[in-house]
Amino acid sequence: MNDEETSYFTARCTPLNSLPIPSLLQLFQELYPVQASIAVSDVNQYTYYQPSKFVQLPIQPGDQIIEGSLTYQALTAQKKIADAIGPHVFGVPYYGMSVPVFEQGQATGCITVILPSKPAQLSFLTVKTEDRWAPVRFEHIVYLESQQRKTFVKSEKATGLHKCNLSELEFLLPPEQFIRVHRSYIVNVNYIREIQPDSHSTFLLIMKDQTKIPVSQSYASLFRRALLF
Repeated sequence: MNDEETSYFTARCTPLNSLPIPSLLQLFQELYPVQASIAVSDVNQYTYYQPSKFVQLPIQPGDQIIEGSLTYQALTAQKKIADAIGPHVFGVPYYGMSVPVFEQGQATGCITVILPSKPAQLSFLTVKTEDRWAPVRFEHIVYLESQQRKTFVKSEKATGLHKCNLSELEFLLPPEQFIRVHRSYIVNVNYIREIQPDSHSTFLLIMKDQTKIPVSQSYASLFRRALLF
């Protein structure tokens, strides 16, 4: 197991309120865009905040979670929320994604990624094939896979690499169509042929092109809630 895998495994297996700050910093710097601020909370208050130079919300560890914030919405709905929030909540408009953390089926905290503005509303990704580039519309994408800080895009029309990493692309993709199921995979739910039970309360996805994609334990609860089963 390399240093990056060790850091990620430690973060996933350690409660958020006892995870060392250096481990959080290392984990989030690798997973999210450089312009993102990061907020971590339990169910009542923020426990950690790392602002970026691009957007700074008036959040301090110990502050209560404010109604209307992304963190509040994700904890209330108990699912991932991605949305633009106006200045009425913190005095600063922002766009972000908030994901609850579950322990034994219960939301015990939340990780919120905060960006200065909503990403451009694209309807396609441009992928690099062997000798050219090809725009691929979202509805034709089967799945995306993390590969060496870039993203492998498998679609019906073209297959190739995108220069952005998986977490950066997650902000661009429509959440009603795409879902993160693993640290290394995002799938288009319209291309899931069947969902098979796997070990440790996780799942194995059989896509319509016969690709098999694992749903990791970290994403299993969110996956079930998103697909309502």
